[in-house]
Amino acid sequence: MNQIRKEVLVFKTDLESEDRLAAIKPFLDRHPGIFRWTVDRHDIDKVLRIESENVSANDVIGLLQGGGFLCEELPD
Repeated sequence: MNQIRKEVLVFKTDLESEDRLAAIKPFLDRHPGIFRWTVDRHDIDKVLRIESENVSANDVIGLLQGGGFLCEELPD
């Protein structure tokens, strides 16, 4: 039986503008393992916070980098 992993993932991004947020929004909204996400555009790291289930940091990094965005996991 697979164990469900619920967690919060935090990333440094370059999602500083409304256009960049609008470009990534459909991908994050449609991802079945992502429940909620926010970007703090006032933070120097433009922090993306994702509440997820069975989603790895590498999944998110691949998704954003595949779209041409900067995405690096931030340490706890």
